[in-house]
Amino acid sequence: MNLHQLRFVREAVRQNFNLTEAAKALFTSQPGVSKAIIELEEELGVDIFTRHGKRIRGLTEPGRAVLKSVELIMQEIDGLKRIGKEYAAQDSGSFTIATTHTQARYALPKVVQAFMQRYPKVRLSLLQGNPKQIAEMVMRDQADLAIATEAIAGIDGLVSMPCYQWEHVVVVPPEHPLLKLKSITLEEIAHYPLITYDGAFAGRSKIDHAFEIRNLKPDILLEAIDADVIKTYVELGMGVGVIAGMAYDAERDKNLRSIPVGHLFGMNVSRVAVKNGAYLRSYIYTFIELLTPTLNRKLIDQVMQGGKDTYDL
Repeated sequence: MNLHQLRFVREAVRQNFNLTEAAKALFTSQPGVSKAIIELEEELGVDIFTRHGKRIRGLTEPGRAVLKSVELIMQEIDGLKRIGKEYAAQDSGSFTIATTHTQARYALPKVVQAFMQRYPKVRLSLLQGNPKQIAEMVMRDQADLAIATEAIAGIDGLVSMPCYQWEHVVVVPPEHPLLKLKSITLEEIAHYPLITYDGAFAGRSKIDHAFEIRNLKPDILLEAIDADVIKTYVELGMGVGVIAGMAYDAERDKNLRSIPVGHLFGMNVSRVAVKNGAYLRSYIYTFIELLTPTLNRKLIDQVMQGGKDTYDL
């Protein structure tokens, strides 16, 4: 048994049981991958994959158990490599963050700037997607950590920790009738066409739930993944926008006014998530601490070892 065989098994699954694509991903030949997998099956005495002719189609029941062990072994191997690299170069390396557009555009710039000033030799990359996509990026080792709202909490294989709270705001043109009200209600918002986030982003589920429990059916005119897009159409007078509070800046958005609506849609919590059992380089701890001062290395390790995130934001 060798590491090449384990890598081949893992990559075959990742490539949807296509050995040709697995071979390409690992820069080797398809016959070599096939032979190595057969040799591993012979050594273990079980079939890892179901087959139709020479093609593999899926995992057998013992194959699923083998894959779990393979993932753990390869994760440990990756951890050993990272330990070596960190001790060889404490202040350099690569660091990939998977996050949503809202976080990348509005919440992270100052944190990233402070981080890069402290670690100028670290190559930092930002990958964007919806919460499901960025969670998958971390699970597939394409990113070191994910940052999004509550949507990434409770995903098997990830450890997530709360970072900071935020609320939605309604954005409208300067002379909009809603600005004259002392206290805004859902019923009053529902009188106007609504422009807000796509269902996978920025607490949209809370917006929908708030209207639902009041038996209101707002006219959703437009859905977008980008708060800047939402604000653009609000400026054109096409409707009322509901965006994350962090996405509104009075100085920058001079053609808009905002109304806090946390009392209507509830508070949201952005979270940072890492792969369960991942080895975190020292500068990743630093980044998380810059992101949220309530977290430190001791608390992060406690949560990753199975402790509850009992700290207050």
